[in-house]
Amino acid sequence: MQFIFLTLLIMKEIEITTKLGNSLSADEIRTAAVKALGVSPKMKSQLKYRIVRRSIDARNDILYRYKVEVCRPDEVMEEYALDEYKDVSNAEPIVIIGAGPAGMFAALKLLMRGFKPVILERGKDVHARKFDMAKLSREGVVNPDSNYCFGEGGAGTFSDGKLYTRSSKRGDIREVLHQLVRFGADPSILIDAHPHIGSDRLPIVVENIRKCIVEHGGEYHFDSRVTDIVKRPDGFFDVTVNEISPRASLGRDDIVISSEAESRVEKSAVYTSRKVILATGHSARDIYEMFDRKGWEIQAKGFALGVRVEHPQSLINKIQYHGKYQPYMPTAEYSFVTQIEGRGVFSFCMCPGGILVPAATASGELVLNGMSNSQRNSKWANAGVVVQIEPEDFPEYAQYGPLALLNFQRDVERKMFEYTGSLKAPAQRMMDFCRRIPSSGLPQTSYHPGAENAPLHELLPEHVSLRLKYAFPQIGNKKMHGYYTNDALLLGVESRTSSPVRIPRDPETFEHVQIAGLYPCGEGAGYAGGIVSSALDGINCASRV
Repeated sequence: MQFIFLTLLIMKEIEITTKLGNSLSADEIRTAAVKALGVSPKMKSQLKYRIVRRSIDARNDILYRYKVEVCRPDEVMEEYALDEYKDVSNAEPIVIIGAGPAGMFAALKLLMRGFKPVILERGKDVHARKFDMAKLSREGVVNPDSNYCFGEGGAGTFSDGKLYTRSSKRGDIREVLHQLVRFGADPSILIDAHPHIGSDRLPIVVENIRKCIVEHGGEYHFDSRVTDIVKRPDGFFDVTVNEISPRASLGRDDIVISSEAESRVEKSAVYTSRKVILATGHSARDIYEMFDRKGWEIQAKGFALGVRVEHPQSLINKIQYHGKYQPYMPTAEYSFVTQIEGRGVFSFCMCPGGILVPAATASGELVLNGMSNSQRNSKWANAGVVVQIEPEDFPEYAQYGPLALLNFQRDVERKMFEYTGSLKAPAQRMMDFCRRIPSSGLPQTSYHPGAENAPLHELLPEHVSLRLKYAFPQIGNKKMHGYYTNDALLLGVESRTSSPVRIPRDPETFEHVQIAGLYPCGEGAGYAGGIVSSALDGINCASRV
């Protein structure tokens, strides 16, 4: 066992390493604390400690590396505490458009501050949503309002529940992590360097958040797609939605509505609020188009596009653990970034022990995403490997103004669908892709709709295809020996990495640059990229409100 001591103010932070499979005991921590603090061994049992972080170090021996704060018994070790939620049944309502991480955490912050969140969500509650996703995977039927991107919890709910953001520049991430634990997430997310909840467990957390909001007087309105936002002369907003009858909202005593769309009727409803938080997610194209029609400022924004790459998980385990993988070790993951001809090429949303799923939000389009359950126990590993794209890279789309890359994104997704004529994914073996030759056959895939042998190197935009061609051998030769293999399958297309549009806002007030009282928020506004960063942005917007 090795100890490294780092001095802080009153407390000290110590680093302790243990072999994977060994638990770190209180006695071991206090033994290290005695040395770090320079106190008598007689004080050992009284020393205070807190595990701050745990990460895996696979550079030589496979180790857990812990960072632990320790202090003397007479010193104060402050514990993080969340604010309490208030009863807001009769408080001022604030409309939140979208029930993804940004919308949910904005709502929780409003509860703390004494405002009533009224959440409008175009999709269904997290349980009814599963039926539509199953129909999408098995029958190829896309519900444009309820799918892997739209519905309670947003896209991250069924995409592994990765919580990789650790940067504090957006705010205090402890608020997000402690909230998630309060609502049912495993406490290990508080210390793990790469925490995840899992697509099998996150829906329960999301449902518990909703129950808390409703119990404290907030409102949820599902099947409520926003069709118009109007700011009145008196400064209030009228937000018009198409609601699905017979009952689109969940209140204190409501029961989950039926998932049978055929028995429902659309009707309009209007919600009025002095301020509106817009947290619609990165795929709400109709919202961007509404802004464009109204002449409200939006901007074309760079995003990334590429393929999902699927390897046998056993191969990734072998690579990342240098052939030392044992069944008790965590399923191996990976990430990389490189530069090819002036553009970033990087892995995105890596799902160890995961599966591939269809993530289209409209008929006639093909989009792939990945997900894992909490055990990460499938036999495949998948990740997006994507190329950075900027508006100037495709001048032929400049005619669409701020919607230039949105239209580019849509056209690529349609091209993939048109090739197979279904949700089957155009696919090619990795080395064949890089050599620009057809694959003679395809390996088995986790993607339920299936894969179709295709010249993916021709179907992708040349800007993307050529950079991937050079990136894969480079990664395999320099960073992950064995990664570049024809046992790896590339499937198209991974295109929903982030929003291709930004809704500009004032950096101090977080309000839209033209419309006071309207707060663009989260991934859909172009200010976040994942569950934690979106949640933090929701908290920040609610704080400004």
